[in-house]
Amino acid sequence: MTKTPMLSRVADSLFWMARYLERAEHTARLLDVHLHSALDLTPTAAERRWRRLLLALHSQPPAAGVTPYAITQALTFDMSNSDSIAACITTARDNARQVRERISSEMWEQVNRLYLQIRHTSMEEMWSGEPHLFFRSVKEGVHLFQGITDATLSHDEGWWFIQIGRYLERAMATAALLDVHFCSLEGSDAEMLDYFEWVALLKSCTAFEAYCKVYTASIRPEDVAEFLLLNAEFPRSIRFAADMIQEAAQSIGRSSARRATARVERLAGRLRAVLDYGQVDEIMTDMHTFLMSIRRMCVQVHDEIYRACISYPADEALKGEGAL
Repeated sequence: MTKTPMLSRVADSLFWMARYLERAEHTARLLDVHLHSALDLTPTAAERRWRRLLLALHSQPPAAGVTPYAITQALTFDMSNSDSIAACITTARDNARQVRERISSEMWEQVNRLYLQIRHTSMEEMWSGEPHLFFRSVKEGVHLFQGITDATLSHDEGWWFIQIGRYLERAMATAALLDVHFCSLEGSDAEMLDYFEWVALLKSCTAFEAYCKVYTASIRPEDVAEFLLLNAEFPRSIRFAADMIQEAAQSIGRSSARRATARVERLAGRLRAVLDYGQVDEIMTDMHTFLMSIRRMCVQVHDEIYRACISYPADEALKGEGAL
């Protein structure tokens, strides 16, 4: 029996719904860690760390200046910033609404609940209250959506589009964070400051406890790099994301009638192979080049998914969708 490929608009909405929710969770986590860790820093060191945060999130300094309040406002509630938490959750909800017939009612209720929570919270209310509780609720809201998705949605082609969107976003976000931290971290006059910088990086990836179980409490830059890049078991490592990207690409290929997905699978396999056989001592000699190659391969997978499954030629669309 010939399988009918998913409509391109459905695949597109599921893919971007997952990417925007992952982006919102990532931003909430980084802001939460930075607001807490900045309390122990000098004003100069705190500003340097906030600037690195902006670089890691590809955001420009706000017009109001590089202050915790201005940056938090811009990255959380500013709807003119398409990558703010509020904008990402709104866009994710819009994509979910467009495919309500393809997602479970529980998924819709959760993304809508998260959207209403953000919409009904003001910057002043959040800032004067407890920012940590707010950002925790955003992170837990996205985690709950992911759990509901896994528990209530059939693990068919649509579910795999959600997975590949989530893990592409995660791999690129983690690579950007590592690149900024490893390549722009300035030397300090105190070794203890370096220790807290690495701890903050691990906490930004919810990796501190998992790292300590592997390497104990000894924080060494090469160990941090190895764990966040090459660990195959930690969900936020780039290697783990690459494994999931490859599995999703293969599953989409098996569940789809499109032959063009073979190139997606090859690109995803190449990404995994680079991380599978990577050696941290070699990577550390030119971390920036390695991370840029990872991001470039992720972009290639993204572009090929679009070409094969979303923006494919009209004649192929007629072959697949004409059977509906």
